[in-house]
Amino acid sequence: MSLRKSILPAVWEIPAVFHDRLGAQAGKQRAMVHDGHLLLVLHAPPKPDQPERAGRFFWRAPDGTWSSSEFGKGTSAVTRHLDEMQARVADLEQKDANAKVSKDHHEILQLATPLQRTARNLHQALQEAREALPNVRELIDFRDKAYQLERNLDLLVADAKNALEYATARRSEEQAISGFKMAVETQRLNRLAAFFFPLATLSSIFGMNLLHGYEAAPGPLPFLVVLGIGLGLGAAVATAFR
Repeated sequence: MSLRKSILPAVWEIPAVFHDRLGAQAGKQRAMVHDGHLLLVLHAPPKPDQPERAGRFFWRAPDGTWSSSEFGKGTSAVTRHLDEMQARVADLEQKDANAKVSKDHHEILQLATPLQRTARNLHQALQEAREALPNVRELIDFRDKAYQLERNLDLLVADAKNALEYATARRSEEQAISGFKMAVETQRLNRLAAFFFPLATLSSIFGMNLLHGYEAAPGPLPFLVVLGIGLGLGAAVATAFR
């Protein structure tokens, strides 16, 4: 056995090759088999904002006895690990059912994506163990539970992504409709400004009390004449800008 300190429990009487294949950290999830011994290197369910993965080790001796680094002895140790994963998935599924806004779905994705990777690698490790030890029946149940975990998380992540994409598309559609309405209103305002622009220009240049010889004419005829000319020119300008 290597003189380097092993991260496996010191009381485990396992082949030295297992110690030699492990570094200072657990590394990826995998199954190791040697002379009837099985060592499962698994990961605890990742916590939010936890980049590193906490390793959990499960050892099956050739006589069929199971031991674990955290959950004691027996096949229930692996079951407890799977149940903890399942509890996390159920909690996320409940959050997904209650999600109302994009922020909720984004939070679900942040939590579910690392858990999805963990479940996928867990299933792969248990499948490797099942293929290496085909006569160990409990590995079938463990593998099938891991597969169901992976599938549930795949569906959960897909649902959250679809909800986010739908919310994004809906928001884009609403913005497009709002932009179209604003463009229509701007066009109407421009037409209105164009319609009254000649009248405003004439009034600004000449004023409405210009000495034009019609001061003594019966009112409001001079005013109406200027008003009519201005509105006519405004209509022509507005038509030109359609």
